[in-house]
Amino acid sequence: MENLMFVYCSCKVIWTLLVTILGYASSLPLGDDSICTAEELAKYSIIFTGKWSQAAFPKQYPLYRPPAQWSSMLGVTHSSDYNMWKKNEYASNGVRDFAEKGEAWVLMKEIEEAGEKIQSVHGIFSAPAISSGTGQTSTELQVHSRHPLVSFVVRIVPSPDWFVGVDSLNLCDGDRWMEEISVDLYPYDAGTDSGFTFSSPNFATIPQDTVTEITCSSPSHPANSFYYPKLKILPPIAQVTMVKLKKNQLAFPIPHLNQPAKSNEILDSFSETPLDCEVSQWSSWGLCRGPCRKQGTKIRTRFVLLHPANNGTPCPDLEEETACDPDNCV
Repeated sequence: MENLMFVYCSCKVIWTLLVTILGYASSLPLGDDSICTAEELAKYSIIFTGKWSQAAFPKQYPLYRPPAQWSSMLGVTHSSDYNMWKKNEYASNGVRDFAEKGEAWVLMKEIEEAGEKIQSVHGIFSAPAISSGTGQTSTELQVHSRHPLVSFVVRIVPSPDWFVGVDSLNLCDGDRWMEEISVDLYPYDAGTDSGFTFSSPNFATIPQDTVTEITCSSPSHPANSFYYPKLKILPPIAQVTMVKLKKNQLAFPIPHLNQPAKSNEILDSFSETPLDCEVSQWSSWGLCRGPCRKQGTKIRTRFVLLHPANNGTPCPDLEEETACDPDNCV
């Protein structure tokens, strides 16, 4: 009996310790921000650079109604308890509205509600739109040692529901804030609209799909505006750089921003993307023409779907002729 009581007491002690340890662990913040021991606050300039040029992305490049451009940037500094968007997960209603129409009201409400409920949001920031595919825009943001993550979205205009951005980029490295960080950006599909091209009409994806990265081979449909099957990887369509501001820099504006690219300064790291000619299928053979009782000819044609660019494969012959026996001869 004494042995049984000893075992019971021992198990009770172990269970109590286990519950205490698990309770303590559950109270710790989750994710990478749990190890941030840097000074409480840091301020950064964030510079968004559009690299969406006709040379780098020649296929169906939007030249008018509307031309290639970028929406305003909407971002947030937060802890790991919050995600603005996440690859392979469903976009929120706010992200859907922003990616499809550039409307930020619902997304702002979602961010505010997350901040009020679980104190996961430190601040919201925004930067002006860019009226061309290449150019820069900037703003400033503040991070906190308990909220060292940065997320933002910028809509690709025109597009069905395509955007670029970062998800939970950690600016804290242990006991210090990063001095500078640059990230190449690639296009994402919000999974809410089924268009393949920049100018596709609105066609809702039902049921909704998850957020996916658009690559040179996915979606694999030839009509896809980013479909470049001969490339291994798309060139970055944009880049974001965050620079930690020193105390004596906090009020200084960043020069030369919100200006379209005027030289190869922004695009000098890219070679031109070759675009091969694409042609339609052959038409049916036409009528056989020629004098009766002699050999005649008939032709078929095809037309150019996509003109070549940047030393891509030139177009093949658009007309073909073959011998035949003339029609309607007595």
